[in-house]
Amino acid sequence: MVCLLVLNIYTYAQQADTTKLLEEVVISVNRWEENLREIPNRVTKIDASLIQFQNPQTAADLLSISNQVFVQKSQLGGGSPMIRGFATNRVLLVVDGVRFNNAIFRSGNVQNVISLDPNIIENSEVIFGPGSVIYGSDAIGGVMDFHTHQARFATDEKIKVGGNALMRYSSANQENTGHLDINLGFKKWAFLTSVTYADYDNLKQGSHGPDEFLRPDYMIRENDADVVKINPDPRVQIPSGYNQLNLMQKVRFRPNEHWDFNYSFHQSKTSRYDRYDRLILKNNQGNFVSAEWYYGPQVWLMQAFQANYISPTAMFDAARFTVAYQDYTESRHNRNRNNVNRNNRFENVKAWSANFDFDKKLSEQVQLFYGVEGVTNKVYSTAYRFNINTEVESPLSTRYPDDSDWRSLAAYLSMKVKLSEAWLLTVSNRFNYVYTHAMYDTTFYDFSFIEAELKNKQVTNSLGLIYSPTDNWKLFANFSTGFRAPNIDDIGKVFDSQPGTVVVPNPNLKPETAYNFELGAVISVSKSFTFDVGAYYTTMDNAIARAPSTFNGKDSIDFDGTLSRVLSLQNVNELYVYGLQVGLDWRPLNYLKVTSAYNYQKGRERDFASGLDSPPTHVAPSFGATHFIFNKKALMVDLYANYNGAISYNDLAFSERADAHLYTKDANGNPYAPSWWTLNFKTSYTVAKYLTIDAGIENIFDKRYRPYSSGISAPGRNFIISLRGRI
Repeated sequence: MVCLLVLNIYTYAQQADTTKLLEEVVISVNRWEENLREIPNRVTKIDASLIQFQNPQTAADLLSISNQVFVQKSQLGGGSPMIRGFATNRVLLVVDGVRFNNAIFRSGNVQNVISLDPNIIENSEVIFGPGSVIYGSDAIGGVMDFHTHQARFATDEKIKVGGNALMRYSSANQENTGHLDINLGFKKWAFLTSVTYADYDNLKQGSHGPDEFLRPDYMIRENDADVVKINPDPRVQIPSGYNQLNLMQKVRFRPNEHWDFNYSFHQSKTSRYDRYDRLILKNNQGNFVSAEWYYGPQVWLMQAFQANYISPTAMFDAARFTVAYQDYTESRHNRNRNNVNRNNRFENVKAWSANFDFDKKLSEQVQLFYGVEGVTNKVYSTAYRFNINTEVESPLSTRYPDDSDWRSLAAYLSMKVKLSEAWLLTVSNRFNYVYTHAMYDTTFYDFSFIEAELKNKQVTNSLGLIYSPTDNWKLFANFSTGFRAPNIDDIGKVFDSQPGTVVVPNPNLKPETAYNFELGAVISVSKSFTFDVGAYYTTMDNAIARAPSTFNGKDSIDFDGTLSRVLSLQNVNELYVYGLQVGLDWRPLNYLKVTSAYNYQKGRERDFASGLDSPPTHVAPSFGATHFIFNKKALMVDLYANYNGAISYNDLAFSERADAHLYTKDANGNPYAPSWWTLNFKTSYTVAKYLTIDAGIENIFDKRYRPYSSGISAPGRNFIISLRGRI
C-alpha cells in the first residue's frame, strides 16, 4: 500500500478549519471505516459532489478527475487506469466491497471500468501502491474502490420518497445522457432503483495540434467492396460512437440496531463499439490494414448480498458477510481489408466470491481487522469465422482455453497499535492460495502440452508508522509487498498483440512479486494552507512480459492468415518505478480556494535474457492540475488547468514504439508523446432547492492532443450542460 494521505483536496465543500481534512473517514483500506489520520497510505477520495460538478461521462473519466490517476483510451468506449506505473491486471477494481477484476483481465489496456455508472457512485477511493494484504492478487499498483448509493430508510414513521433526474449534453461527441433514480424508504425497508442511458456520437478532436492525429479518410463496406472515403471533417474520429444502458436495483432491510441486510443488482450493456486504434492503422503502402475491428456488446451483471452485524462479542465488534455473483460477456470481431472472412471470438466469465470481514477493538491502544475470502472464476471461450458474402460459418481458434478455472482462497490479519498520543503502528499479513487450470485445444495449434495447472502460494505483508504530534501535521512511512498470480489470460491466450506478431500460451508462469517503500508528510501551515508530499519506490521480481519464443521449433507461424512472429508471456523482467506526488490546498478567503496536484514517475524494465531495458509501458508522463474555485451561496465556479509532460522517443517503451501510428513524430521522424495543457471552466448554479444547472467548457483553446499510449485523441473544445432535479 502506498504513499501520501489525500487531504480531500478535490472535494468542493467549504471548511473553516483545514485540520478537519485529516479527520475524514474512508472505508477502503481495511474494509471498515477509518480516520485518514490513522492510515499510513495515500488514499484519494472522490465524492458525489465532485462527480456532479465535473460531469464525467464514464467511470474512467470519473477516475481521471482526481488528477492522480492517469487514464488511457484505445477507443471512445474505453478507459484504462494507470496508477504509479502499473495498469490493467496489476491494479484492482472493487465495487461495493466485491472484487471486479476477473480471470481474463489482460496486460494490455482494458476498458471494463466503463461498465460502472458514474451517476450512481456515492464516492470512490483510490489506494495507491500494493494493496494485496487486504485485497489479494492484482493489487500491485493500487486499488480503486467504488461505493454506489445506498438505499435510505425513513427517519420517522412517514414514508421517505426521494429521487434524482439528470439530462446532460456534451458537444464534442454529441453526448445525450439521461438518468433517473428513485428511493423509497420505510422504517425497516428501503428500495433504490436507478437507470441511465447514454448515447455518444463520433468524437471530435481539437483544431490546433499534430496533423498525424487527424482522420483524413476512413473505410466502409459499399457494394460488396471495402471502399476508402474522404472524411469531410478530418477532426471527427470516425467511427467512435456507441451507447450504453445501466440499471441498478437495491433492497435494504434493517430489522434492528444490530443487523443491516443489503441486496444489490447491477447490469450494464454497451452497444458494439469500434476499436479506433486498429482502424487507423495503415501498412507500409499507405493502405488500411483492417476493414472492421470492433468489440461486441460488453455486458456486466452483478448480484450481491451483504449482511452487517454490529454488536460487541468476544471475537468481534462488527462483522460483515458479502457474497456475490458476476457475469461478464465480451467479444472481438475483426476482418482484414479485402478479406471476406470476419473473425468472431466470444468470452464469458462467471465469477463467484465470498468475504467474511471482522473488526475488533482489543483496547484503547489496539484494534484488529481480519477476514477470509474465496473467489472462483469459470472462463468460457468460443469462436467462429463468418463469410460476409456467403454467410457461411467455419471453425476458428478461440482466444482462451474453453472451460478454464481460476480460484483464490485467502486469510488476512491487520493490527493497528497506538504506541502513544503521537505514534501509531500498523502491521498486516495475508496468506494467499491461487489455483489456475486450463485444457488446451489442439484442433488449430499442435501444442506440445494439453493442460496447465498452477498452484501458487504467497504471503504478503505491510508495515506502517505514523507520527502525528499535533492536529496540524502528520509524517508516515510504509513498507508493503504485493503479488499477482497468473490468470487465464496469462497462461492460455492466443492473440495478435500487434499485426505481424502472435502471443502463444505459456503454462509455466510464476507469480509477480512487488516490494514498495514510501515516505509522506501532511502539514497544515495555517488554517488556510495545507501542503502534502510523498515519495515512493516500487520494485517487482518475476515480472511477466512478452518475449520472443518459438512454437514447435518455429519463430513464426500463420495466425488468421498472417505470418506472425511468435511471442509468449514469460517471467523475464525485473521492474522498478519511483515517483513523487505533491499537493496543496490554499483558502485565502472563505469563498475562494486554490488547489494543485502534481505527479511525477519514472521507471525501468529489464529483460533478464537479453539484458535490454526500457521504460515500462504503463509509466505515464508527469501530470497534474491546478484549480481556482469560487463557492458562495448558490454559485460555484472553477477555472482550472490540466497539464501533461512529454515522453521522448528514447523514453518510450518498446511496445509503444511498435505502435508508432498512435504518436506524432519528432525531428528525427521517431514517434513520441508531446506535452499538452488545457484550460477549462466549470460552473454550477442552484436555481431552486430542487433544481441545479451545471455547465462548463473543457479545452477552451481547442487543442488537439492524444494522452500517452492512447489510440484516440481527446475531445476538442467541449461545451457541457446538464439539468439536475431532485425530490
